[in-house]
Amino acid sequence: MPVDSLLKTVFLPLALFIIMFGMGMSLTPADFVRVLKRPKAKCVGLVCQLVLLPLTALGLVVVFGLSGELAVGMMLIAACPGGATLNIISHLSKGDTALSVTLTAVTSVVTVFTIPLIVGESLAHFVGAEAEIALPFGKTVIQLIVVTVLPIGLGMWLNRAKPGLTRRMGGTFNTLSVVFLALIIVAAVLKEENLAGHFRQVGLPAALLNVLTMAIGFGVASLARLETRQRVTISIESGIQNGTLALGIALGILESPAIAMPAVVYSLLMFGTGAVVIAVRIARGRQMVCSTEG
Repeated sequence: MPVDSLLKTVFLPLALFIIMFGMGMSLTPADFVRVLKRPKAKCVGLVCQLVLLPLTALGLVVVFGLSGELAVGMMLIAACPGGATLNIISHLSKGDTALSVTLTAVTSVVTVFTIPLIVGESLAHFVGAEAEIALPFGKTVIQLIVVTVLPIGLGMWLNRAKPGLTRRMGGTFNTLSVVFLALIIVAAVLKEENLAGHFRQVGLPAALLNVLTMAIGFGVASLARLETRQRVTISIESGIQNGTLALGIALGILESPAIAMPAVVYSLLMFGTGAVVIAVRIARGRQMVCSTEG
């Protein structure tokens, strides 16, 4: 079997399935119940992630004059939910981990249906009817359910049946998520013939999407007068998306390395901004401890 075919038919679906299964292992039905209780922070987070994030991406596409597959790629990364990586970043940043998990749980389900709508409209608008790639709504929904909702459901079932096992396996699956992301980025780079040109075009917009949405999330949460831990979490939820899922859709479903380029840049950058947030929060925590002891 050719390498490209093996990547598309075996590796990418398997990688996405494993990543979503690992996410499901960290979720319980109680995570969804929390949405109904004290909903203010959850509503702010969902508005930032499901509304303001795609609008920011669209604004950047217009401002930078992006067109074609690169514009679609920007909308794709904005349409994707968060993932296990941002839950870890939120936890290490001393954010509200329960809020992070709840938002991830809800957006993981909602975006199964919003991704085809956003990306389908983006393809129609930016690529046009004569494009060689297309996004059949029904087929794409089924594919996304298979690689997202199904493994998340199985992971939740295992977490309920064997909670001790899922706790022990959680670290392994988080590591696999990072490894798969790295491998998919390498695959996207190797498959793209005009890498340097696309990187010049989309590098700054993708970087700004990451930084601006984190700032917007923190700002909106501040205006809503949420506590600092919740502001940090909503900032992370707004600005760090599931790059692995975006790359998997771009390469495995849409079969377009060009559409994957914004996700490549975004994925590389989000680890840097996530590390900065963690470092700042840890430093402030130490300063508060020293002030208290003094």
